Amino acid sequence: MQRSDFHFDLPEPLIAQQPLPERGASRLLYLDGPSGVVRDLAFADLPRLVAPNDLLVFNDTRVMRARLFGRKHSGGRVEILIERLLGKRAALVQVRANRILKAGTPILLAGGEQLEVAGRNGDLFRLHSLDAGFADLMARHGHIPLPPYIQRLDEASDLERYQTVYSRREGAVAAPTAGLHFATPMLACLAERGVRIVHLTLHVGAGTFQPVRVERLEEHAMHCEWLEVEQEVCTAVTTSREAGGRVIAVGTTSVRGLESAFRAGDLRPYRGNTRLFICPGYRFRVVDAMITNFHLPESTLLMLVSAFGGFKQVMAAYRHAVRQSYRFFSYGDAMFLTRRS
Repeated sequence: MQRSDFHFDLPEPLIAQQPLPERGASRLLYLDGPSGVVRDLAFADLPRLVAPNDLLVFNDTRVMRARLFGRKHSGGRVEILIERLLGKRAALVQVRANRILKAGTPILLAGGEQLEVAGRNGDLFRLHSLDAGFADLMARHGHIPLPPYIQRLDEASDLERYQTVYSRREGAVAAPTAGLHFATPMLACLAERGVRIVHLTLHVGAGTFQPVRVERLEEHAMHCEWLEVEQEVCTAVTTSREAGGRVIAVGTTSVRGLESAFRAGDLRPYRGNTRLFICPGYRFRVVDAMITNFHLPESTLLMLVSAFGGFKQVMAAYRHAVRQSYRFFSYGDAMFLTRRS
């Protein structure tokens, strides 16, 4: 397939710039993958779509305050987005500056702390902190790294709303946004219905927003993200399946995490990087249904969803969502999809 196959027209007013006043107040578009039938629901209707012995798999990553602002000695502004910590005083980062930074270039933060460019890893830069550790620098000077399509600066409320209520393992630069809809009462309601809940960890990287630059999908090089799937998750999948339940992944990151951990005919504990690129033609081995937000045109996330629910079905559902004025992207509405066999 071609990248352009995944284009759709999206009016700019449908791109959500703020979260709704309450978690769980969003709409929910239901798509039955085998038939292509769609239904307009509210996220509050989710308990009606799940059954006892179903298993919900969440991504418990927590977003870092990963955006820092500094200056070169010349006075030029530098914007830093931390992609991954390499140690207490080292990090891989994206950098915006008026000129390409060379190794040895110092960067001064607002508190006087100094960073230094140590080199490059492809499109990313390696930075060393000459003063405090990066965790301390983010706590003092860091901003929540809102996605590029949110056309505003981060606000105090984003510290809470751009995190899931169950986030616990810091390391992401973008939220697993399907989970933003879940408030504590919804989680309790699902548990009361006999739905099991487990967590994996996939630290979402800034590469999730990078455009696919090649037309032929088989030529795309997927970005790298850190993944941990523990034995508890593998056991819960087996238990739910044996009881007749489904495995429901909350978010594309949970889908990628589960499918990455399937090796040698079985789901096994996994700890390491994943570059799994899921597009139409992929054979799903673990996930039966998924909850996700609406994704950017021509993005790897839309390609994953299309592989799961069926290309024609998903693209038709997106056109329906545009006609019905659903809210798109990170702070937008949600979808519930069943897998097309």
